[in-house]
Amino acid sequence: MTSQLSSAVANESQPLVSVIMNCYNGEKYLRHAIESVFAQTYTNWEIIFWDNQSTDKSAEIVRSFESRRLKYFYAPKHTLLYEARNHAIEQASGEFIAFLDVDDWWLPTKLEKQIPLFSDPQVGLACGIYWIDNERKNKRRRSHKRPVPTGWVLNDLLKSYFIGMPTLVVRRSALASLDHACDPRYHMIGDFDLVVRLLIKWKVDCVQEPIACYRIHGNNESAKQRRLQIEELKHWYSEVATVEPIHSCSNLSFVKSQFLYLEAKDRILHADRMGAYRLLNRFPWGFRKLRIWMGLFAPPFVLRRLT
Repeated sequence: MTSQLSSAVANESQPLVSVIMNCYNGEKYLRHAIESVFAQTYTNWEIIFWDNQSTDKSAEIVRSFESRRLKYFYAPKHTLLYEARNHAIEQASGEFIAFLDVDDWWLPTKLEKQIPLFSDPQVGLACGIYWIDNERKNKRRRSHKRPVPTGWVLNDLLKSYFIGMPTLVVRRSALASLDHACDPRYHMIGDFDLVVRLLIKWKVDCVQEPIACYRIHGNNESAKQRRLQIEELKHWYSEVATVEPIHSCSNLSFVKSQFLYLEAKDRILHADRMGAYRLLNRFPWGFRKLRIWMGLFAPPFVLRRLT
């Protein structure tokens, strides 16, 4: 299988896409992720594989592909995820930058369907619908049932973050238009911060059908680092809430509501119901507030569903 995939020939008449893969001990799903890039019908790509000092067999798996288009880099020191993403981006040569984490994978026509969206010079980033595969429950669902907003959508995105990292592709010149690419201070919300800053200057377009898969397996960083996600969202909000044009967006308050909701859930799950109760008074009536009210009086097996 690997030898067949490695023999694919790039079509150099297509713009080069640099696929950023950051890894820290990702051996379990890594081969599947890499093979999904080799299986792309769009063939002019390179993989920039940034190994954040893994101690498992990740490096061995990468080297087994024996392809010049898969470029392996071993980090001189272990860093937070979005600092590591910056290091990988610095090694990229492509006109477009795509992202694929080692526990996710792409459908074969992903890049073929996305790169034409950049024919509009104002489009700086592209995304797509994706499957959410829950291995623990053996279930699959679509990330979105309705079409994703496109165009100048900064205000829409602040209300509901709809861009899945395994579908994100960014025009290199759009990245270059920013003061910095990823914020190296973030480990959990760096994609959200990056996309918000891009949408101030650029339009987004979307493939309105599944083009990638996000895997839930119980060991995802988003599950292990909920407290860190809350703290990073608070920090982000405190820095940008007065910055234009974000400050003028009517939906900015939804970001605050989001981290208050996450914190209330976290407090309930850690038996701090009084702390969760105090947080309730800080966000408006709605479905989230009702869920927290229910959680305050629910038995433990119901509380686990809040996660």
